[in-house]
Amino acid sequence: MTKRPHRGPAAARALARADPLLGRLIRRVGPCRLELDAIKSPFAALAEAIVYQQLTGRAAATIHGRFLALFRPRRSPSPDAVLAAPHEALRAAGLSRAKIAALKDLAAKTRDGTIPPLRDLRKMGEEEIVERLTRVRGVGRWTVEMLLIFRLGRPDVLPAGDYGIRKGFARAFHTRVLPTPRQVLRRGERWRPYRTVASWYLWRALDSGVFQDGPVP
Repeated sequence: MTKRPHRGPAAARALARADPLLGRLIRRVGPCRLELDAIKSPFAALAEAIVYQQLTGRAAATIHGRFLALFRPRRSPSPDAVLAAPHEALRAAGLSRAKIAALKDLAAKTRDGTIPPLRDLRKMGEEEIVERLTRVRGVGRWTVEMLLIFRLGRPDVLPAGDYGIRKGFARAFHTRVLPTPRQVLRRGERWRPYRTVASWYLWRALDSGVFQDGPVP
């Protein structure tokens, strides 16, 4: 999948000025290396996200490959093709009944316009995108936030409910207990309009070696 680097140096400098404690983490980690995955369509991106849910990377990649193989020679299926796909064939590819129902619902909502095409999605605000895409069965806020960060490259997304974000926050800010999403969002007000880059640094706070000398003081 084609990747392109996310522009983060200016954001990192602004974050360090706005929040000196976060700035210490930024200096420990180094330059932001957030990359974006190319997105062909919201339908394809969400279908892949549904397949990958609650699976390890290797197992999910295998099942996703089998799913795509059902629709060859197309590189990815159309919503109509997914709607027409026999339940038995999807089960044989390794998809659970819940994921099949979610994929069928995604296909139906793409066809009826609930899921907008990419050109329209790029013009929409983050909360509007969350509201629209979470109408699909099995697609929650976290899934959409990951699409906003890693597919659409939105610069100001903070997935405060993500466990890795909360754990990284606890390590970076030396809190004794795991912060609530509300606490993360409250601190995150300092990080606007670069909360995506701040999120990347909080994830990196969990990498081995970042805190070999102890948490950020």
